[in-house]
Parts: sequence; C-alpha cells; structure tokens
Amino acid sequence: MEMRDFGRSGIRLSLLGFGCGAVGGLMVRGDPADQERTIARALEAGVNYFDTAVQYGEGASERNLGRTLKTLKPADAVVGTKVRLQATDANRIENAIRQSLQGSLERLGRDHVDVFYLHNPITLAGGGDALSQRQVVEEVAPAFDGLRREGKIRIAGFTAIGDTDVLGAIIDTGMFGAAQVTYNMLNPSAAGALPAGYPAQDYARLLDRTQAAGVGVVAIRVLAGGALSGSAERHPIASPPPEPIGSALTYAADLARARRLRPLLDEGHAGSLPEAAIRFAMAHPAISTLLVGMATEAEFEQALAAIRRGPLPPEALDRLAALQRTFVGEAR
Repeated sequence: MEMRDFGRSGIRLSLLGFGCGAVGGLMVRGDPADQERTIARALEAGVNYFDTAVQYGEGASERNLGRTLKTLKPADAVVGTKVRLQATDANRIENAIRQSLQGSLERLGRDHVDVFYLHNPITLAGGGDALSQRQVVEEVAPAFDGLRREGKIRIAGFTAIGDTDVLGAIIDTGMFGAAQVTYNMLNPSAAGALPAGYPAQDYARLLDRTQAAGVGVVAIRVLAGGALSGSAERHPIASPPPEPIGSALTYAADLARARRLRPLLDEGHAGSLPEAAIRFAMAHPAISTLLVGMATEAEFEQALAAIRRGPLPPEALDRLAALQRTFVGEAR
C-alpha cells in the first residue's frame, strides 16, 4: 500500500482510507462478523486510516469501529471522527465540541482520536447549520487547540463544505492541520480551473492552498456518494442516495452525468467507473488518503485493486477532460 505524508503532521496515511459512513453502510448496518473480517483484510492490505463520525448511524459507526479495533488490536490505526454543531450550540460552541468529542471517545473506547474534524458548512455569515468564518476562527479553532494541548486530539481538521472563498481563507490561517475535500470526476475543481458554465461548485484549486499551508487532505465523495458507480442499484445496507456535495443539485443528475463517462471504459482506460474514479483521485499528489465507503468486503477488494493499478495515465485524464466539457452549459 502506498503511504503518503498527512500534511506537516508527521503522520503517514495509507492512500486508500476506510470510510465508515452510512453511505456504504458496512460499519453502520453491517453484520459484526463482516465488519471484523473486512477491517482485518484492510489492515492486512496496509490500510491504516479509518474515518467515522457520531452522525453515522447516531453513533453506531463509532461503536462498531471501536469494538472491531479493540478486537483486532492494530498497532498503527489512525482514527478520525467529527463534530457537527447545531444552531442551538451557537452560544456554547466550546462546550458542545467537548461534549461531542467525549461521547465519541466513549463509543470508540479510546482516550484520544488522531484527527477531529468540524463537519459543518462554513460560510461568511453563517446561519442555519452553517458556521460563520468568524465563529470558526475565533471559537472553533481555539477549542480544538485546547483539546490538542490536552492530548485528546492530535490534529484539528475541518470538512471543506460551504463558501469556496471562506474555505480557502480557513486553510490559509494554518489553524487546521487537516481538511476533507470533495474531489471526483464530476467536480475536479479542487485541482484545476473549471470551464465557464460547468455545472458544479467551483472549489477554485483548494488543493493548491492545502499544499501551501501544509494541510493534510482526505479526499471525500470520490465516488460521488455512489453515483460514479453508474448504477442506480444500491446494496441493501447502503443508505438511500445521499445529497450531492459540490456537484449536481440532485443525485439523479450526478448519476446521469456519470453514465456519460462510460467511454473511459469502452476505450479501455479503466475496467469500471468506480475504478476510474479512484484512480483519478489518487493521481493528485496533494491527496494524502482517499475515502471509499463500502457495504461488503468485495467492494473493499475492488477499491484495493483500483489503487494497485495506479493513477489514470495522461491520455485517460485528457479523455476525461473532453467528456467533462460536454457538461458545460447544462443546469446544475
């Protein structure tokens, strides 16, 4: 398994991370024996990063991950979890963060987590479930730093959802050592300029900003919540189609565009759309680890096989860019 530096943290992560979310569903609704067998296989293959959150199954993912790691006792597992603040927490941000982390630690059976992420959208003014830039800089970041100094977290992180300009400014502050960034074949804008009229949020080369700031990057939505499978069929333990992040406004529109990328398969650039999506994301050097959610051990093996094939070659990336240009001018 290829290992990459996680920003300037001194930690090295497996290029393939283990997504414990509700979209794939294994660590939320899976059978405990399947969970243990799949994580054991991941560890054997060299995976060392496991990404969970209290929101995944209302704590089920954290409990199941904690139980499985306690059984398997890996020496070098790196665990990330998240806090998502509610609007009612606006006047008690630090306390709410601490309470959320304490609950996560209890469910995981750990005295600390390696990475702790803010999982709210971040906008200039905030409102609703979004936090303002000021709240993040003046309240969230200091609270995370206090937890770091107490040894309860190693790295402070955030999920890069919200206003692009604000996300870039948060990265530039250097207050966070990790960021979860949306990056996939339907929206590659975290790495390069989008054509005018492209139907997606423009992330304005956020990966350039993370590299300059020494921020470790976890690539999320690599399969666009499953749309980049090209199939509407979902495993019985997977979630219903999730709301897109940064790409189309509906999952159906993401799925329709994903199917228009099939020439990559017909022309021999990849064996499947999920393989192409994984090999696309791993091609960018700013990506420390990429997350793939899964429902079965077989889906893990497919992701692992894609990683082992290596990044898409230049001719495949050129063909992908040509296919992406056909989306220009369409409604998001």
